[in-house]
Amino acid sequence: MTSALAVSHLSHSYGPRKALDDVSFTVAPGSFTVLLGLNGAGKSTLFSLVTRLYAACEGRIDIFGHDVMREPGAALRRLGVVFQSRTLDLELSLMQNLSYHAALHGIGPLEARRLGKQALERAGLEDRSGEKARALSGGQMRRLEIVRALMHGPKLLLLDEPTVGLDIKARADLLALVRRLVREEGLGVLWTTHLIDEIEAEDHVVILHQGKALADDTAAAIIAAQGAADIGAAFGAVTGGAP
Repeated sequence: MTSALAVSHLSHSYGPRKALDDVSFTVAPGSFTVLLGLNGAGKSTLFSLVTRLYAACEGRIDIFGHDVMREPGAALRRLGVVFQSRTLDLELSLMQNLSYHAALHGIGPLEARRLGKQALERAGLEDRSGEKARALSGGQMRRLEIVRALMHGPKLLLLDEPTVGLDIKARADLLALVRRLVREEGLGVLWTTHLIDEIEAEDHVVILHQGKALADDTAAAIIAAQGAADIGAAFGAVTGGAP
């Protein structure tokens, strides 16, 4: 089976500082993969390389078999992205935000309207389509960004620290939405975080520390390999420090 995302021997430097050092891992279709690391571990750099905001210095990134550098159009069409910084236009309505995104992907107005209604239903916001985005809570904005990122039909979704700044309930709701998309729609997800309580035992976890991938397995397998009580303790053992 072709991987949703395959990162192979990826390295990237900012001048003399190496942000990523020979990182390799895969995300399978229909799986929830967590890229776990402290701030400064290299998560955002890797995210920027996969989304082609940066050009990779060394290595290769494939999205469903398409090389991001050599076939950017084919690769990025299969990718949905939710950035850490909010990207909604707060003065536009929810439907206008969705329609604008659809237009950027070459989707016509009638189809954009249909997909927009479908997206709002996915997010549980169907009764608020005409409201301005600024009326939403932080968690609702995040849900809207997620369903917007899926309007053009990608099968890989990247989320960069998506729960930062959200309260406990909003975080739980967001995780439930994304896990449902994985389970019901076969979406491949790469979820970057430094929060260990967002991880479940069966999740695929890649521990990134100081630019290196130090572990790559299910959370349960990493915990067992370290003889740890939980993923937080396993993370501390793998990285040589506290979680």
